[in-house]
Amino acid sequence: MAESKRIMISLPNTLLQEVDDIVAMDKKNRSEFIREAMKLYIRERRKIQIRESMKNGYREMGAMNLALSEVGLDMDTDALYSYEAKLAGCE
Repeated sequence: MAESKRIMISLPNTLLQEVDDIVAMDKKNRSEFIREAMKLYIRERRKIQIRESMKNGYREMGAMNLALSEVGLDMDTDALYSYEAKLAGCE
């Protein structure tokens, strides 16, 4: 493991008791538990940030895709009218 630093944290007694119960069941120590919990928290936080970033990107792309599809629809409609006019001999 990389270089480690000792830190001191304060926890409510009820939370510490829950931690102690879990570490006893998992046959770990508090430090291992706290390290794993912190890694899990950081990983989940990154996932949330990525999801939010993707949501924003999809919103932006949605507006752009709508504009492009409207342009395409207009072009298709114009082409259809022109084709129908040629068929009817109006041009």
